[in-house]
Amino acid sequence: MDVLLTGGAGFIGTAVARALLSDGHTVHVFDQRPVSLPGVTSVRGDLRDPNVVSDALRGVDAVCHQAAMVGLGVDFADAPAYASNNDTGTAVLLAAMARAGVRRLVLAGSMVVYGEGRYTCATHGCVPAPPRRVTDLDAGRFDPRCPTCGAELTPGLVEEDAPADPRNVYAATKLHQEHLASAWARACGGAAVSLRYHNVYGPGLPRDTPYAGVAALFRSALARGEAPRVFEDGAQRRDFVHVTDVASANIAALASLDAREPGTFRAYNVGSGETHTVGDLASALATAHGGPSPVVTGEYRLGDVRHITADSRRLRAELGWTPRVSFAEGMAEFAAEPATRSGAAAEPAATAGAAAEPATRSGAAAEAYPRN
Repeated sequence: MDVLLTGGAGFIGTAVARALLSDGHTVHVFDQRPVSLPGVTSVRGDLRDPNVVSDALRGVDAVCHQAAMVGLGVDFADAPAYASNNDTGTAVLLAAMARAGVRRLVLAGSMVVYGEGRYTCATHGCVPAPPRRVTDLDAGRFDPRCPTCGAELTPGLVEEDAPADPRNVYAATKLHQEHLASAWARACGGAAVSLRYHNVYGPGLPRDTPYAGVAALFRSALARGEAPRVFEDGAQRRDFVHVTDVASANIAALASLDAREPGTFRAYNVGSGETHTVGDLASALATAHGGPSPVVTGEYRLGDVRHITADSRRLRAELGWTPRVSFAEGMAEFAAEPATRSGAAAEPAATAGAAAEPATRSGAAAEAYPRN
């Protein structure tokens, strides 16, 4: 296929471009930044410009939409920028696809649409996690409790049919992208897949953007000879998935589109299937790097979620996708790779749980959010 890959100059986008080329596709990268990857055609532009987007879609069979403003801003004043880049940019792209007759779409989704993960109360079954309270966090009570009886909750894997609960502006825009894609598919007879990435890491993850994830932050600290600083008690559960596995999920999703009923939308979690804590991540990187042991600070950020881990069985069962890179292997590789400097990311980055933004024991800091 001839594939238009938006955000193809970024961390995940570059990995997807390589995978598309290896799979025999012709790749046209649409990005505001230059692309240095051999074998691809570079299209420079802004997704909010309908004329540039329409030109880029000529002769295209499918779109892999990775471009987005990610992470979090300094405060809520950044909401218009997120909505403009993510919502308006996606709407312009989909409208242009409708005009051009392009009917295949793979969307970079995100686990942030769920908010907190899945929790079970021994008495009341599966229950939603209530909003985190400053008084609990100040007292070191980081795990949510049952909203009905106050009992401890058991975290589990979140499935694609779990209710959406976006808890920050970025998450809201990622959910809206899915709604737009679903509406486009129904209106135009297209087929759309959203891949809800969990915590992506691997070669090329930039270290110095506002959206760098906790893996990059820990690695940068170790490179400076400093101990990684782990927030809360380090027991936050995450699913860390290697960027090459994310890229292969895009290939599997693209290959599935022709067999789908016109007018359909389907979401898939993309996770490694391994649950690890943020503390596990810090320890693995420190060991692989030969650096100082992590320091658990007890600090927190009010907007972070406690536990979010993927149930990726749907992707495995329906598309035959299997992750190849284990946590141990991937972390050893990541620790050894020189940190990469980059401009602002153009796609989902990694994860949360370290000091990228102001932390607090009193709840005074602005909210900060998980990133992927």
